Amino acid sequence: MQQFNFDSIIQSIYDIVWSNALVILCLFAGVYFSLRTGFLQVRYLRKMVGLLFKGKASDKGVSSFQAFAIAISGRVGTGNIAGVATAIAMGGPGAVFWMWLIAFLGAASAFVEATLGQIFKEVKDGQYRGGPAFYIEKGMGLKWYAVIFAIATIISTALLLPGVQSNSIAVGMKEAFNVPVALTGGIVAVFLGMIIIGGVKRIGTVAEFVVPFMAGLYILMALVIICINIKEVPDMFMLIIKSAFNLEATFSGLFGAAIAWGVKRGIYSNEAGQGTAPHAAAAAEVNHPAEQGLVQAFSVYVDTLFVCTATAFMILFTGKYNVVNPGGGFIVENLPGVKEGAAFTQAAVNSHFPWLGSGFIAVSLLFFAFTTIMAYYYIAETNLSYLDKKGNKPWLIWILRLGIIVTTFYGSIKTANTAWTLGDIGVGIMAWLNIIAIFILQKPALKALKDYSKQVKAGKPIRFKPSEIGIKNAGEWETQKSAEPVQ
Repeated sequence: MQQFNFDSIIQSIYDIVWSNALVILCLFAGVYFSLRTGFLQVRYLRKMVGLLFKGKASDKGVSSFQAFAIAISGRVGTGNIAGVATAIAMGGPGAVFWMWLIAFLGAASAFVEATLGQIFKEVKDGQYRGGPAFYIEKGMGLKWYAVIFAIATIISTALLLPGVQSNSIAVGMKEAFNVPVALTGGIVAVFLGMIIIGGVKRIGTVAEFVVPFMAGLYILMALVIICINIKEVPDMFMLIIKSAFNLEATFSGLFGAAIAWGVKRGIYSNEAGQGTAPHAAAAAEVNHPAEQGLVQAFSVYVDTLFVCTATAFMILFTGKYNVVNPGGGFIVENLPGVKEGAAFTQAAVNSHFPWLGSGFIAVSLLFFAFTTIMAYYYIAETNLSYLDKKGNKPWLIWILRLGIIVTTFYGSIKTANTAWTLGDIGVGIMAWLNIIAIFILQKPALKALKDYSKQVKAGKPIRFKPSEIGIKNAGEWETQKSAEPVQ
């Protein structure tokens, strides 16, 4: 009875946080910022790619690509494998379309929050620090709101979200290689501890090498399966689009579910507007805040349009999925007795490569989820640094490190349903707080974009002088106004 009560409380909190209001807010934010920025996600697409490899790390900051890799570490996780499968199971194939849409629109939201993170960054502990808590206090002047966000983010990224990732790792390893979940959890926790003790520089270095490898290998597998089923591509696109708009007879009753689950799992995966990526964006050494804003906008594309789509295509091509009927039972049950999640993706790969599927997905989950936990730690550490402004409580960092190691281990042995529900609550709370903040504090980001566009058109060396365009409290940029541009 006690367990039932606990689960009921968690579910009640989830229902409040993830009401239709948040889904509507996220969609509205994406549309609004796309319009305000003139659909920069299209206009600056070529520039985004070029900026990825520009600039080098400094004593204070990581390179633009390292910041991108840290952000991708947070974005690309178990949501790209298990989350996409869950969206299809609960909302039908049409949920994939709404994931695409929230990624396209969310790229504009990602630009705004990442640019704000850069504008209002500061040097602390000898390195750049920034994120929503910093820009809420400096840009909005609402310290109490900033403190609430920092506390909520520490709880979410250190206590709630790691369990989703480690649980997926442990379950995948158990199913593929029969490794006990406790053993997997212990090994993951030890390696995590070895990396996070090195701080942002070590996290950036690990992410810089691991992220391109893991994403590239996973997308390569998807491309192989797509090539095998190349004749079915038009039919699959039609299935996704018709299902998204309630035009496919089989999934005609899932219109609302397709939108809700597509948006929900899309936000969980790409994190656009959630407030996580600005922490990594602020750590970058760049010439202009808008440059890192564009890089982070592109990272949303990488996460959803590339990696999530790769998962969706593998599942839908092979037909290895179930779709739950909201009224009970299943609309589609191609995998009797198989629970939604990574098992769908494993079955999809197994259908073409029986000797590879389970192991490949388990290893993919290991890399995806582990790097995400690394990113969670960095985000939590940055917010703890914000709360400990004087830096006279170094013991708090060690409590944080121990805490995230413990929750990572515990998450590997608890039930998947509880892990996902707690993770969703954490994502939802951060999204509510951050989206409201960037709506209020959008002007500095829009001014930065306008300033950057002018300089690009003029063909001059890119510089950022906030006082000249009416941006206040960007102290770190004012002290750097005479610095040489990053090459």
